[in-house]
Amino acid sequence: MKYGGEGVGLFRTEYLFLARRSLPPEEEQVAAYREVAETLAPKTVIIRTFDIGGDKPVSGLTRPDERNPFLGWRAIRIGLDRPDLLLTQLRAILRASAAGNVRMMFPMISDLGELKRAKELLEEAKRELREEGVKFDESLPVGIMVEVPAVAMLAERFAPLVDFFSIGTNDLVQFALAVDRGNEYVAHLHTPFHPAVLHLIRETVKAGHAHGIWVGLCGEFAADPLATLLLIGLELDELSISPAQIPEVKKLIRSTTFELAQRMARKALRAETPGQVRDILLREMKRRFADMPIWFSRTR
Repeated sequence: MKYGGEGVGLFRTEYLFLARRSLPPEEEQVAAYREVAETLAPKTVIIRTFDIGGDKPVSGLTRPDERNPFLGWRAIRIGLDRPDLLLTQLRAILRASAAGNVRMMFPMISDLGELKRAKELLEEAKRELREEGVKFDESLPVGIMVEVPAVAMLAERFAPLVDFFSIGTNDLVQFALAVDRGNEYVAHLHTPFHPAVLHLIRETVKAGHAHGIWVGLCGEFAADPLATLLLIGLELDELSISPAQIPEVKKLIRSTTFELAQRMARKALRAETPGQVRDILLREMKRRFADMPIWFSRTR
């Protein structure tokens, strides 16, 4: 918090599942989540249910041999196929939510059925805790990661079922552009500045706001100073970035107006290529912030 952050926008719970020989029991998870919540209080922490699988193998969990694990059995798909694992984690998150500053979100949602089944498991966990007399936040805000293009395109149907959206740009870009960011031959094509990605972000924000929920964004894009005003102009409500980058991004935001940011966003949305988007932003940033050495880009 010494850098001026307002909480933790993405608490990655999978670290509890990695580098160990067995799956973490409920009590261990409760202790970890509660420690973070109590340390941050009254500022908020958004706890994401585990995003294991993909490039994050876990001991104690038998996984199929997959040619493309990023598009395979991971995250919420594992949780719904192994409800015992997800239910244990949901109980732990709910118990930690008694601190009053916890939010929770599901990753890798790709259709409404998955979200509804995940919420049914959450209600089951709540019923169990009530019967056991265990306290938790009955109004715990629940959101989803918007990282699959299908969800961004149908955001207006998902919005009524959640309390917030958090756009995960790393996977959203990878899936929207059919680019494996770990493949050296095509990694240069993985860019959040692609106009298609910007339109997916904008439509997600519009759908969220139309239904009265806030929309945040996490990933490398959120911390890129070249993208800061663009993201503000796209009307994102929250940016989740590394602590050390917060002062730089805040300085940019405080040095401009919302109207300017909106104009930059409109220009970027009319562009035809990622290069054109970057040129538009770079030109504006150099012209308006020539005395601030923060207009360069960290992402492609």
